[in-house]
Amino acid sequence: MEFASTCGEREYAALVRAADDLLVGLDFDGTLAPIVKDPESAHIHPDAGEVLVEFAGQVRAVAVITGRPARQALALGGLEEVGNAIGETGRELFVLGQYGNERWTSTDRRVISPKPPRGLATFTSELPRLLRRADAVGAWVEEKGLAVAVHTRRLDDPDAAYERLLPILTEAAKGHEMDVEPGRSVIEIRAHGMHKGAAIHRLVDELAVKAVAFVGDDLGDIEAFKAVDELREQGYPGLLVCSTPEAENPLADRADVVVDGPDGVLDLLRELTADIKHARA
Repeated sequence: MEFASTCGEREYAALVRAADDLLVGLDFDGTLAPIVKDPESAHIHPDAGEVLVEFAGQVRAVAVITGRPARQALALGGLEEVGNAIGETGRELFVLGQYGNERWTSTDRRVISPKPPRGLATFTSELPRLLRRADAVGAWVEEKGLAVAVHTRRLDDPDAAYERLLPILTEAAKGHEMDVEPGRSVIEIRAHGMHKGAAIHRLVDELAVKAVAFVGDDLGDIEAFKAVDELREQGYPGLLVCSTPEAENPLADRADVVVDGPDGVLDLLRELTADIKHARA
């Protein structure tokens, strides 16, 4: 493993020492599952379940925090079965969908979700007109229940369509008092204040953990990175991991460790598992 700085090495060592009180948050797409052209086929890495179960037995809690609806992440990741196996270790798996607004745990085993935000239905009804205006009629619109995402990856020139769509959707979302989250070939519109940073803070308070790490790959993970930084300022050991080595990725400059996709994430979890076991021996 290569660290971006000596600070990263210190934080990693502190996490190993604080493993009994460690919360690890993981994004789904680009972190546990590869980025694919069709988001509905983004299945979890075939080795992820086994690695997660082994790792979860060494720490306080593992949470998959994703922009996807929780039920979708559970299905694509086979996470109910993973949660069953983690439960046998005496630990708990959290799946927080829609940026933390939906919640499933391996103990409770049901998805808890709030009502859709005000303005979402009206915004969604306007989308066909907005797509025509941006010459992006073929973009895939994913209705998530608490948010809506517009994907350009299937279009002939996804980057150009994205650039046309972003200002148009941003203006329309602002009119409905909703936030816009740009991502890789996707623009998501959701209620104000829905982000992964808030989810991290809630879990830290709920579980009374004393250390935290987060692994993500895209703009939607920036708030989670900020949350870990805030906790570090309060004295918590914390590690930031970017799961894509692309130079232009905004997370890479903030990360303590940069790995290469789901393969790199699983290698990191294996190494952390081994180091924790060694420290306890």
